[in-house]
Amino acid sequence: MMKYIADEAEHIYLALGATDFRKQQNGLAALISLKFKLNPYCGKSVFLFCNKKHNSLRALRWDGNGFVLVTKFLSDEMKFQWPKTQGEVRDITKRQLEWLLEGLQIDQKKAIKETVDTEKMIF
Repeated sequence: MMKYIADEAEHIYLALGATDFRKQQNGLAALISLKFKLNPYCGKSVFLFCNKKHNSLRALRWDGNGFVLVTKFLSDEMKFQWPKTQGEVRDITKRQLEWLLEGLQIDQKKAIKETVDTEKMIF
């Protein structure tokens, strides 16, 4: 369910560092607006947050008449490979989101870059 919240999104933003999960949709929207200077009411953007233990993610998205807030908790001792930079926001791709949800780092050094040059394609 978590990866589907990013369907047709133009931007997937990570709020780097730990976020206090006592905040609900209004508190997270205020954080987006005040701290990161982004518009939480843009329906083409998804905002992701991680807790201090790195075992839970929250995704926030405006759907036109309200916020959708999705939470994913990992079981046992599993953790997300959340970037360690504090207090910044980072725009990632849908592919990087999939890596994150699979327990991988979002910066894969050996991943093949997705580039398509349709002029050179032979059919």
